Amino acid sequence: MDVETLQTKYEALAPALTERSRRLWAATEALALGHGGVALVARATGMARSTISRGIHQLQSGETLSPDRSRRSGGGRKRTIDKDIALLADLDALLEPTTAGLPDAPLRWTSKSTRKLAAELQAMGHTVSHRLVAELLHDLGYTLQANRKTREGSQHPDRDAQFQYLNDQVRRCQLRGDPVISVDTKKKELVGDFKNPGREWRPKGSPERVRVHDFIIPQQGKAIPYGVYDLTRDEGWVSVGIDHDTASFAVNAIRSWWQKMGRTVYGGASHLLIIADSGGSNGSRTRLWKSELQKFANRTGRSITVCHYPPGTSKWNKIEHRLFSHIAMNWRGKALTSLATIVSLIGSTTTETGLRVRSEIDKRPYPKGVAVSDEQMAHVILKRHAFHGDWNYTIHPTRDRKN
Repeated sequence: MDVETLQTKYEALAPALTERSRRLWAATEALALGHGGVALVARATGMARSTISRGIHQLQSGETLSPDRSRRSGGGRKRTIDKDIALLADLDALLEPTTAGLPDAPLRWTSKSTRKLAAELQAMGHTVSHRLVAELLHDLGYTLQANRKTREGSQHPDRDAQFQYLNDQVRRCQLRGDPVISVDTKKKELVGDFKNPGREWRPKGSPERVRVHDFIIPQQGKAIPYGVYDLTRDEGWVSVGIDHDTASFAVNAIRSWWQKMGRTVYGGASHLLIIADSGGSNGSRTRLWKSELQKFANRTGRSITVCHYPPGTSKWNKIEHRLFSHIAMNWRGKALTSLATIVSLIGSTTTETGLRVRSEIDKRPYPKGVAVSDEQMAHVILKRHAFHGDWNYTIHPTRDRKN
């Protein structure tokens, strides 16, 4: 039998053969050919002579394997970690240099990618690839993980008590039919054809083209969204400023909400509750915030109570996950090319629970560094609550005027 005939037979059978049956078939053919059969079958199939010889040994010795095995136990190529017993220990030491007594190890201050780990191991004399490193990391119980925000820093001793007090104030106002709003400034956004995280459906191969670098375009500037969220009605208002995020801007956004949305629904209410963070333009220590609220109270003839979240707990502000998160999802993957685009995307934000949002551009200037004197503060009719008056206070109007 010539090589071509054997090769044709092998190519026809190979797809249906397992490693074991392929080895035994080759051994059978070699035995049938007699002297020189092993070399002839090896040339026709490309199999190693040693493999064919092992098959002949199996046939002649009567050695049997269970149907689910192709090799006897312990057969096949030895794993790298079996031949290199120090490999796992060295890899683990690189991943945890501090516990290994190497506080200044280079990898402690670099990205621990599989390629960098492989390079370090190779420098230590190990024969290893980045793919093998990935397999070994899995065996050691490591997985790819992002860092997680869980540390809130030092916790104020009255943190939980303030949360309870704030919730009690909200319930009381809602039972009376008074408006309760959560307020905050959303992340500032560059206006222009910049990349916006996320993806949207578009025709295949036609992504929206945006700038490579995120440098502000002076002619377009930036957008500063300040939000007002009505906890009772699941409605939101967002003023999009273009100057500075100041207390005057914040209170003017609340004033706009009242004139465009709140007054129609809560015209008969005599009180407004504002829930705000303890820092930023609506911070608990900001004099201008209180002074501007006094002007708003005077104009509407309504008392305004402010309850601030304790320091370091801004993520619990309702507006973050009931309004801002939905706005971010609505414009994901879209370039915020103009202020009009931003306002339209904010205004089109909805949820299955019925969220409704309105938005307008506020082009007024809001200079920074506006100081409020002691004399001006004396005109603020502010009554601090018995519990944490620095976080909870009510500002009363100087006259009874409702509009």
